[in-house]
Amino acid sequence: MSNLKVIQLLPELNIGGVERGTKDFSKVLVEKGHESIVISNGGIFEKNIIDNGGRHIKIPLHKKSFLSFLLSKKLKSIYKEEKPDIVHIRSRMPAWINYYAFKKLKNKPLLISTFHGLYSTPIYSQIMSKVDHMIAISETVKTYIINTYNISEDNITTIPRGCDIKQFNKEELSNEWIEDWFNEYPETKNKIILTLPTRVSKWKGLDGFLELLSKLDNKKFHGLIVGPTSSSKQKYLNILKKKASRLGISKNITFTGSREDIVNIYKISDVVFNLSIKPEPFGRTTIEAISCGSKVIGWDHGGTKEILEELFPVGLVKLGNIDALKEKVLIVSNKNHPIPKENTFTSNRMINETINLYNHLLRNE
Repeated sequence: MSNLKVIQLLPELNIGGVERGTKDFSKVLVEKGHESIVISNGGIFEKNIIDNGGRHIKIPLHKKSFLSFLLSKKLKSIYKEEKPDIVHIRSRMPAWINYYAFKKLKNKPLLISTFHGLYSTPIYSQIMSKVDHMIAISETVKTYIINTYNISEDNITTIPRGCDIKQFNKEELSNEWIEDWFNEYPETKNKIILTLPTRVSKWKGLDGFLELLSKLDNKKFHGLIVGPTSSSKQKYLNILKKKASRLGISKNITFTGSREDIVNIYKISDVVFNLSIKPEPFGRTTIEAISCGSKVIGWDHGGTKEILEELFPVGLVKLGNIDALKEKVLIVSNKNHPIPKENTFTSNRMINETINLYNHLLRNE
């Protein structure tokens, strides 16, 4: 297949899984001899895209406002000038602006969208299904699209998200890092470390994690909650700390806040958890931890279930059953318990499957 010209549309290029994925995908497109253009309001990854040979066109696609529809004229003129083979939409507001740009376009490129989540406002989100083909990041998301928008299965391809196995690797921890860690967190020394990597949010299962810790021997186990707390969730963080105190586990739980060394924290942990009470569209931390050789336990629903079924089925526990969770921890946290299979959910797999899908769809147009 000849070289492709691909335009990706998203609101901004600041921190986040979708943004990082767009940046990585742009880099590989260029490496494979294709032309990559990203249209967004810009952000911290804008420089990476340009440095890696892609182009960035700045349009404020991020504003959820009726005035944003006026941007469709500008988008249409870019399409007429650039003549892309593919337009790949990664978010809802850009999808709406694109819809009006496409309406008046004579020679339309192939239009693809990726559903990155289980979008909660169906009428606003339906625009993501008004395309030539959809990508779902998991079977959970694919089922959601079919049921919510009454879409034929033929119009959706599941391409799981992936992580960079160079970054999330099984290399040994340095003695220096281990020493620094125990200096900063002496309460974790000689303990079985249980880690919940998540931002502080009600649906992420932090309450259940505290209940689990209260059922375990507090001389043996220590819990870590690793992730940021936004200003709007500060009140909930205080509620969690009071709950820990009420359960008598304040000394057995550490809220580390956001950390840059999450790879090392996965490695020093005896078990990593995903306990989201709503199904995860995918479950990124699950594959990151497994990629680092960590053992993972999670509830049996959503994307987490799909990943663990393939890589570490013993880590699945019936949703909400804290007693079964405790029993599973006692088994899996044993040093002799085998680690998961090699991670198959990689960035390379995701990128190659996406490019193969482009070529397949263009051939069959």
